Parts: sequence; structure tokens; C-alpha cells
Amino acid sequence: MPQASARPPLPPFTRESAIQKIRLAENGWNTRDPEKVSLAYTEDSWWRNRGEFVQGREAIVALLKRKWTRELDYRLVKELWAFDGARIAVRFAYEYHDDSGQWYRAYGNENWEFDEHGLMHHRHASINETPIRESERKLLWDASGPRPDDHPGLTALGF
Repeated sequence: MPQASARPPLPPFTRESAIQKIRLAENGWNTRDPEKVSLAYTEDSWWRNRGEFVQGREAIVALLKRKWTRELDYRLVKELWAFDGARIAVRFAYEYHDDSGQWYRAYGNENWEFDEHGLMHHRHASINETPIRESERKLLWDASGPRPDDHPGLTALGF
């Protein structure tokens, strides 16, 4: 895949630009489009996702394709935890169901590091999930688009 152009906002991050970067990432992931999502990462980006270690955009695309084949009707919310220079720490929650109709909520933390072009070159993700009843879902918006601006974030949801 070709090198992506700069992806503002660029480091060093302020609180406001870190929050903007997080929302852009959330919106991208909520498209569930592995190729589009991969363009936010460097060509040689290194990931730890749960217990899986991948490097490079092709491996990222493959991981995301596997993920979104299993995690249906996926909806994600991310929130700033901390930032410093070219690094951002994020907490998140997402909900999905499997092919049997069982719903899950996953909770996690990510540590991100960016290059000077605003592309992420390291992503460390720790994720735990729990089964939930469909009636317990809280991430309720049309799955074909980003989280609406008026939909509550993690803190407002009590996560």
C-alpha cells in the first residue's frame, strides 16, 4: 500500500488536538473498513492487539478483516486518558455480537505513538470482554456511521 500523506493533528499534541486525534480514530474504526483504517498507520506500524503481534499495514488489514468478520454490528467509543508529546493513552469500550447473536462489551486501553506526519507507528492494546444481554447495550446508533456528536462518551455512560 502507498505511504499515506500527513494525518493531522500532528504531534506534539495538546489536550484539544489529542481529543481530536482520538475522535478521528474512533470514527475510522467505526467504518469497519480495514483498508481505510490502515492508512492512519505507518507502513511498518507495530501492534500488540490482545495477544497478537503484527507489523505493517498488510498485517493490520488482515487482523482487522478477521476481527470484523467475527465482531458484527461493531460500535466503538474512545476517550482520552493521557497524552505527552507524540504519545496518547486511550481508554475505550466497544460492543458487538457474534454470529450466534450473543452480544459482548469489550473494555480496553491503548497506548499510541505517532511519527512527525501524524501516522501511528506503535499501538499497544489491552482488551477484555464480557458477554452482555442485548437489553444491556449502551452504544446505540446506526452502525453504518460514526458515533453521533450527541451520543454520550465513556464517562457519561459510566464506563
